[in-house]
Amino acid sequence: MMKLYNFFRSGTSHRLRIALNLKGLDAEYVAVDLRTEQHLQDAFKAVNPQQLVPALDTGDQVFIQSPAIIEWLEEKYPTPALLPADAEGRARVRALAAIVGCDIHPINNRRILEYLRKSFGANEDAINAWCGTWITAGFDAYEALLAADPKRGRFSFGDSPTVADCYLVPQVESARRFKVDLTPYPLIRAVDAACAELDAFRRAAPAVQPDAA
Repeated sequence: MMKLYNFFRSGTSHRLRIALNLKGLDAEYVAVDLRTEQHLQDAFKAVNPQQLVPALDTGDQVFIQSPAIIEWLEEKYPTPALLPADAEGRARVRALAAIVGCDIHPINNRRILEYLRKSFGANEDAINAWCGTWITAGFDAYEALLAADPKRGRFSFGDSPTVADCYLVPQVESARRFKVDLTPYPLIRAVDAACAELDAFRRAAPAVQPDAA
């Protein structure tokens, strides 16, 4: 069985758990506690030299970086597909995912926030304002793209979940944690609600992971 090294509240771990569940794949849950800096210890550095979660041990090799792992899953286990069949659709889904994965999450992740706290004395109000700035900018674009899609269905693209939803749902979770007002984003909220109806998303939620206690 594969091993998934992850942390319950990590957005990148969350998106990978969703993808694994949608693919119907089992992986042993290996908790890496970022709160106690377990990821900085030598034992985990031997797994991932970058010392970040998630990492997926397939038994033959270890993959790092959630975008690369999700792409590998899509190529290795193509059914059910998390990318559309046509090139244009795949480009659109990847663009939606990139809004979260490239433009929102990297400047809101834990090590950035810890740096703001330790080096600039940012309190929790400042942290929430920082995160809210970038989440709002990204969600403004995501919402506009959903609104402009004439083929929009229940999910970010069509009527079945895609890679875009794997990225969006954890970011909505983070938005709520950082007290971002989601009222201006009815389409994003509708997609999030549609995803919440699926077992694959419910089982991936941070609150139900073994290290959430």
